[in-house]
Amino acid sequence: MEMEFKELKEAIDQVELVDAHAHNIVSLDSSFPFIGTFSEATGDALSFAPHSLSFKRNLKEIAQLYGTEVSLEAIEKHRQASGLHSFTSKCFKEAGISALLIDDGLKLDKKHDIEWHRDFVPFVGRVLRVETLAEQILDEEIKIVALKTVAAYRSGLDIDTHVTKEAAENGLVEVLQAGKPVRIGNKSLIDYILTLTLEVAERHDLPLQIHTGYFGDRDLDLRLANPLHLRTLLEDKRFAKSRIVLLHASYPFSKEASYLSSVYPQVYLDFGLAVPKLSVHGMVSSVKELLDLAPTKKVMFSTDGYASPETYYLGAKKAREVIYLVLRDACASGDLSLMEAIDAAKDIFSRNSIAFYKLNLDVNSFSPQRRISLAPQMKEPDVQEDSSSFVRIIWVDTSGQQRCRAVQANRFNRSVKKNGIGLTHASMGMPSFTDGPAEESKLTGVGEIRLVPDLSTKRTIPWTKQESMVLGDMLLKPGEAWEYCPRETLRRVAKVLKDEFDLVMNAGFENEFYLLKNVVREGKEEYVPFDFGPYCSTSSYDAASPLFHEIVPALESLNITVEQFHAESGKGQFEVSLGHTVASHAADNLVYTREVIRSVARKHGFLATFVPKYDLCDIGSGSHVHLSLSKNGENVFPASDKSSAHGLSSIGEEFMAGVLFHLPSILAVIAPLPNSYDRIQPNTWSGAFQCWGKENREAAIRTASPPGAPEGLVTNFEIKSCDGAANPHLSLAIIMAAGIDGLRRHLQLPEPIDTNPADVAATLKRLPESLSEAVEALEKDQVLHESLGQKLLVAITGVRKSEVEYYSKNPDACKQLIHRY
Repeated sequence: MEMEFKELKEAIDQVELVDAHAHNIVSLDSSFPFIGTFSEATGDALSFAPHSLSFKRNLKEIAQLYGTEVSLEAIEKHRQASGLHSFTSKCFKEAGISALLIDDGLKLDKKHDIEWHRDFVPFVGRVLRVETLAEQILDEEIKIVALKTVAAYRSGLDIDTHVTKEAAENGLVEVLQAGKPVRIGNKSLIDYILTLTLEVAERHDLPLQIHTGYFGDRDLDLRLANPLHLRTLLEDKRFAKSRIVLLHASYPFSKEASYLSSVYPQVYLDFGLAVPKLSVHGMVSSVKELLDLAPTKKVMFSTDGYASPETYYLGAKKAREVIYLVLRDACASGDLSLMEAIDAAKDIFSRNSIAFYKLNLDVNSFSPQRRISLAPQMKEPDVQEDSSSFVRIIWVDTSGQQRCRAVQANRFNRSVKKNGIGLTHASMGMPSFTDGPAEESKLTGVGEIRLVPDLSTKRTIPWTKQESMVLGDMLLKPGEAWEYCPRETLRRVAKVLKDEFDLVMNAGFENEFYLLKNVVREGKEEYVPFDFGPYCSTSSYDAASPLFHEIVPALESLNITVEQFHAESGKGQFEVSLGHTVASHAADNLVYTREVIRSVARKHGFLATFVPKYDLCDIGSGSHVHLSLSKNGENVFPASDKSSAHGLSSIGEEFMAGVLFHLPSILAVIAPLPNSYDRIQPNTWSGAFQCWGKENREAAIRTASPPGAPEGLVTNFEIKSCDGAANPHLSLAIIMAAGIDGLRRHLQLPEPIDTNPADVAATLKRLPESLSEAVEALEKDQVLHESLGQKLLVAITGVRKSEVEYYSKNPDACKQLIHRY
């Protein structure tokens, strides 16, 4: 992936920075403690600062910059030996800052004046803090480029823009009576000053920086620092054309700031101090939340450097790394093209500030040589774990049920992430109706494997930030996979496809599910549909939109692309369609998607179920899967020109022909319950006949030419019969194995069906009408036995046979499946 975004990395590394919010550097003999470079803490609280994640990380960065040991003492010794001018030059040169806007209202002992900073940066401007006594400052000749308020940590952001002059005068009397040193904290006086400041700023075409969020004096009331309090001010027509920038990413209110920037034309955002003072996860998630809604044209960089030049260096270095991670992920998820991401980086780091503050400079004219570059080893950790946080290790069993074990984070870090946890062999032999192994699976409670977390899949759980989740691999011992492991099975088959044909299979799932609510009727609890609207109903979507406003961001926080979502045909049924990706990632994403949807629904008091046929009198729920093949990153499914009869390349046709040929056997894996066959019926868009068609949603396999594809060319095909009870890794493995057989034998497709297959049923083969028929087909399919492994196939068919037997004797038991899928 890193090579894919090399151009983006180089652009971010080379762009010159406009630092839109910072403070004065102090002399070496200042009383300001150097340890304050790495922490916002003061007084006795500073003694705990070295134990924070950001402190440890930033200390290493400075030690690496200076070539010293990683300790405060070694760095301070280097500073004294080098001299302030020398290491300040080094920090600014390495940071690549071409313009600097300084708020000199921050009280610092022996701070250098603004002019002094011109030795290190080509352009220096001044930001005036309005809460200070401004008369003396205004007499000076240095140009002011912006105004600033710190009302957030004085009286809060709930500004009364109609406060009276009399109330302000009474507030001034109260402030003066409090004695010296003077500190303006009276709300009426601050609101009055700020209102007048906005009027002055608008007359003189000056922007206003507003401190928002957590960072600031320790007497700050975080509840009053939420930028949503500014809505009254922003709605005031007098200030509709003001230019306002919210500082510090409004952390921890980054989402709220993003919203304000998206709906108010006068609101811009700045993420200084949030980068680099937070953990890596905190920095990345904060900037991602800003860009959830905010236009990239309204987000700006600053270091909020203060006192020591090292703060400028750290702010610049980490900002480049964080913006790269954020924009890289935006490219990977399809939000931005590579060139759009490069353009966004240039906007964020310089062009937006130049336009917003109306600076007369061209950053392209500055080209200081520097060595700072993005750290390729920097990764985004998933959760800042402590003794109260948990990690869920998730696996999906043969019957498609998602299960987990949870451990405390400290135990996970100490041993589990390396050694895993114990799991009985029986875990892969359990059917949907009981938590014991099916007899014919040949798996029992004798024997144990290790469920070892795949750390590349570890993610913060969006709905409970104190926990993370990770997918587990099943091993007999370190380095030796268990032959029943679904994830390893998919990897093994994918390796065959790559080794023999140099191909990669990509997949994207459509998730259909019902939203149910619990009601009591005649003293009995039962679940009924959340809604009764029709297909793509606007009112149904509107009713469910609060859930989607949580589901979609949650999925995106897990780097899962959501292409679209809508109400489906069933009563209370909805669909979420995911973007395509490499098959192994697509299967992982599907596991997490089901977790997200169920958990968000539960949070809102609903039950989300992916069961294939929730109501025998209503439409079923599928998990349609779209598939394509790529070689060297290029989709090889379409024909190279329009001469192909079906718009397919020969590779695409052979692969798809193999899937179609083996589809009766495949059904035993992708439609794993007797209930699945209640869904796969003619005239229900579920693919009841063994046929294919071009854009034919009644065919079991549909070739697709989505918007943007060259006319007549096929980019992927869709299998309609797959449902939400299927194990996604086993499903993709068996589909891939069938496609490989098609490639090996150069199978050809029959003619497509261009009508409803039910209308020509006499000429077509019906797909298995029951699970027992599908199991029988799979047991006879030696090709798939060899591809997936004999023991695994015995376990799969053994579990399926137990399902057939149980539900034939207990038909009403299928009503309980909503609690398992």
